[in-house]
Amino acid sequence: MKQIILKFSVIISCFFSIQAKSQQSKDSVLLQQASLSACIQYALKHQPVIQQSLLDEAIVEKTIQTKLADWYPQLNFNYNLQHNFQLPVAYFNGNYVATGTFNTSNIGLGVTQNVFNKDILLASKTATAVRAQSKQNTTSNSIDVAANVSKAFYDVLLTQKQVAVLDESIIRLQRSLKDAFSQYQAGIVDKTDYKRATISLNNAKAQRKQTNDLINAKYVYLKQIMGYPDSAALILQYDSAQMDKEAFVDTLQIIDYGNRIEFQQIQTQKKLQQANLKYYKWSYLPTVAAFGNYNLGFLENDFIKTYSQSFANSNIGIQLSLPIFQGNKRVNQIKQAELQVKRLDWDEILLRSKINTQYAQALAIYKGNLANYQSLKENILLADEVYKTIRLQYTSGIKTYLDVIIAEADLNTAQINFYNALYQLLESKVDVEKALGKIKIN
Repeated sequence: MKQIILKFSVIISCFFSIQAKSQQSKDSVLLQQASLSACIQYALKHQPVIQQSLLDEAIVEKTIQTKLADWYPQLNFNYNLQHNFQLPVAYFNGNYVATGTFNTSNIGLGVTQNVFNKDILLASKTATAVRAQSKQNTTSNSIDVAANVSKAFYDVLLTQKQVAVLDESIIRLQRSLKDAFSQYQAGIVDKTDYKRATISLNNAKAQRKQTNDLINAKYVYLKQIMGYPDSAALILQYDSAQMDKEAFVDTLQIIDYGNRIEFQQIQTQKKLQQANLKYYKWSYLPTVAAFGNYNLGFLENDFIKTYSQSFANSNIGIQLSLPIFQGNKRVNQIKQAELQVKRLDWDEILLRSKINTQYAQALAIYKGNLANYQSLKENILLADEVYKTIRLQYTSGIKTYLDVIIAEADLNTAQINFYNALYQLLESKVDVEKALGKIKIN
């Protein structure tokens, strides 16, 4: 009995060991170090929009291969078996004569080879551009994902910093409450001071609770745009000093339209539309195909002997097809394609104008946020110095506790405003880089 229990225990332990290894293999795809670059790279591999774009690329590739397959020889096999209950009648030499046999069968092989076909030629000429268009769509989605992940990443860090600021504020207020209560017990001040301290402490705790609750919601949003499992832990890693350095961007850069994926897409569209114009011009040329056929015919009145004797026939030839008049359809198609090419020229002009506007707006916002960031960074040092001075004066009996509360509130506000400014600066930097077409996705 003991041996059975022991064997059963070994089996159970092995099962759980396998399950643990399986779980570890699943978790191995999760981020161990969730830096900004790691989050972006994860999103580029797991975000559903990116995966859909990659599938679209694969679909486009198969579509191209399907169309190009028509350049290869097309081999067809045909078979039929027919039994006539009544033979067909023909009029011959003044008499009506039954012709044919009661049983007929045909087996044939046919091959065709396209020599010139405008549809297949269009597919050949545009294959490269169509592939590029599909990849550019993936690139466009990747840029959007990278920008959104960056902003969401910074937003989570900002909220965490706000919680840290409120934690420091709560510690200061707890110390102030303790000092105010001690002075009240010593009869130095009345109970108003420590009650004010209690009110400020309660407000700070409530604010911390609200801000801390936001972190979870912002983590959920970050996971969603990353394609990260909802139930998996995600711990962000960052270097505060490095993040401060990364907030700066060269504001003297000149726009290179070629860097913008939208500009690249419109250039590809123009190539495709030019090919479409040529396609309609090719409609004046004939469609040419070579063909060859080999058939075996079987004729017999006795069904059992249908395949006893065969009659072969074969042929080769060239087929040429040319529509002569289609009610000016081809002329209008060419004019339509020419107008579409001109429209794309205007689309390019409009896009250049939009890019200029986007860059000007993004740069103006960035410069304003940069000035705000630099001012608020100095305010933190000043507010901290003022708070320490007034607190020291309060313990010495020079200042009132109301002055301490105001100084502490100013310090808390200065710290939170600084981190808000840093987030706005980082966010606007992303917009500037996106306007310049310099968001890195590799």
